[in-house]
Amino acid sequence: MVVPAFFVKQRITLMVNRYEILAANPDGTEGHLLAFAEQKRMKLKEEIVFFADESRSRRVFSFKARQRLDVSAEHDVFDENGTAIGMFSKQFGASLIRSTWNLSVPGLNAMGRERRPVIAVLRRVWGFLPVVGDVWVPFIFHFDFVDTESGAIVLVSERQKAIRDRYTVTVPDPRLDFRVAASMAVALDALQSR
Repeated sequence: MVVPAFFVKQRITLMVNRYEILAANPDGTEGHLLAFAEQKRMKLKEEIVFFADESRSRRVFSFKARQRLDVSAEHDVFDENGTAIGMFSKQFGASLIRSTWNLSVPGLNAMGRERRPVIAVLRRVWGFLPVVGDVWVPFIFHFDFVDTESGAIVLVSERQKAIRDRYTVTVPDPRLDFRVAASMAVALDALQSR
């Protein structure tokens, strides 16, 4: 399944983070709902399930960590039947300075990292400052994923200026299944601070 562009919008509730995956219309506006996801907080083994709509009656894909509470855990992406269709993982060492992720599907291996190294460092320093560490500052960060063989862009996630987390995601490489791309885009929000 190929979707060249879509939006991810987060809605925060008390015990669950909710994500809407919306199609991008040709004019750049929001289109129809492609998937609805929920992330339950305080789980030992991270799992996010994507449904066809908010009724949560039909599961369409999901991702789940292989390990429990691991900062470099590998996550498998599954289709609606539970068959693995891709995976992603955070490169812990490289991410200490600039968040870096691995992403793979059959026939494609990619590496993604924060676009702006200066923003990456500022995000890390901000949390350690004694006075401003508790003040919320919405750093705008973007991720670019490139094919590890050719260097071509395969996925771009750009955070928008908004009170709630909102991302524009483009997928110029048709080898990257939408379900894996959407899982990675949500993980960039849900798992980034780990």
